[in-house]
Amino acid sequence: MDVTLLGTGAPAGLPRPDCPCAACAAAQGEQARAATALLVDGALLLDLTPGAAFAAARAGRSLTGVRQVLLSHPHDGPAVEVPAGLPQPGRVPDGRELAVLTGHRVRAVALDAPGTGYAVTGPDGRRLLYVPPGGAPAGLEEPAEPYDLIVADVVGRPDALAKLRAVGAAGPTTDVVAVHLDHDVPPGPELARRLAAAGARAVPDGTTLTVGAYEDVPDVPRRTLVLGGARSGKSVEAERRLESFPDVLYVATGGTRGGDNEWASRVRAHRERRPGSWRTAETCDLVPLLKDDGPPLLVDCLSLWLTDAMDAVGAWDDAEWSGGGERALGDRVRELTEAVRAARRKVVAVSNEVGSGIVPATASGRRYRDELGRLNAAFANECEQVLLVVAGQALVLRG
Repeated sequence: MDVTLLGTGAPAGLPRPDCPCAACAAAQGEQARAATALLVDGALLLDLTPGAAFAAARAGRSLTGVRQVLLSHPHDGPAVEVPAGLPQPGRVPDGRELAVLTGHRVRAVALDAPGTGYAVTGPDGRRLLYVPPGGAPAGLEEPAEPYDLIVADVVGRPDALAKLRAVGAAGPTTDVVAVHLDHDVPPGPELARRLAAAGARAVPDGTTLTVGAYEDVPDVPRRTLVLGGARSGKSVEAERRLESFPDVLYVATGGTRGGDNEWASRVRAHRERRPGSWRTAETCDLVPLLKDDGPPLLVDCLSLWLTDAMDAVGAWDDAEWSGGGERALGDRVRELTEAVRAARRKVVAVSNEVGSGIVPATASGRRYRDELGRLNAAFANECEQVLLVVAGQALVLRG
C-alpha cells in the first residue's frame, strides 16, 4: 500500500496567508505546505483540499482512479469544489467500517475532538492510521496491534502519539509522519530535530510513502542531557522531548523547600506545564531508578542532585573536603554515571551550565562550579545526545 501526501500542512496551509511571523517567512520551497490530504493507492482520498488535482499532478499522480473520498474534520471557509469525476466526499460514522471496491477497508476511529480518524487496511494487509488536526484517538483498547504507518498531528497533539504508544498501536517499527504542520515550530532543521526526538519525521508535500517500509524511522536516543543557564528554556526542552511517550516518571531533585514561596511558585509552574499522565518522584536517589526497567525518566535537575551530594559529604568545609569528602563525592558521581551507562530505560536529564559566567566570589561557590562542570562532562559522556539551550534555542552538541 502506497500513500501520497498531497499536502502536509495545517488547514490554512504554511505559510499562513498574511502572517508575518518568522516561521511563515521561512516556509519557502519544500518547507511550504498545503493543507493535509492523503491519496492511498490512487483509489482512496482522505480529505479533499483546494487544488487537490493539481497537487496530485505535481506528485506524478492522478485522481481519476479515486473511488472514495472521505473527510476527517470540519472545514472552515468556503466550500471546496469537487473536481470533475470524483465521488462526493463523505464521512464514516465512528466505529463503522467501509469496504472499498479496490480491496481497502476503512474503519472510522473516534476522537477526543471534532472529527474522525481513519484506520485503513490495504489489500496487502498493511495498516495505516490517519488522525485529523488537533485530535487524538479516544477509547483505545489495550493491547493493540501496531500500525505500519501513523500520519498525525505530532506537533500539536504529542499526547496522541503517547496514547497510541501506551496501548501498543505505535511500536518501534511504526513509521510516524507528522502532518497538519503549522507555524508553531520553525521549519527545516528545528522541526526535524524536534520530531526526531519523538521518533517521528516530516516529509515534503508530494512525497509517496510505502506503508510498512520503516527504514527511515528515526532512532530515538536512549539517554539525553539538556544543559542551559538560568531561565534558558532547558526544562521546557527536556519536557518537550517526552511529551509523546506514555507514563513518564518526572524526578524532581529539589524537594519542596517548605516555607520558600518563590520555590513553590517554580514547582507549581513546572507541574502545570507537564502532562497530567506523568508521575512525579521527589528524590535524589537516582541510581536505583536508573537501574530499574520502566517508562521514560526525566531528571530535573543534576545541579540540585550535586548540591545534595556535596551536602552529604561535607564539601563546604575545607577540612572535611580534603579529609575524604572530595573522594566520597567522586565515588557518588562515578556510581551515577555507571548507572546511566547501564540504563535500559529512556532517560532525559537537565543540568545547569554555569562555567561561562562570573567567577564565584567564595571558595565554596568555585568548588560547586568546578564539580558541576565535571559532573556534566561525565554524564554527557554516557549520553547519545547532548543539547545546550540558549535563549530557548537548542543547539545539538552531540548526537
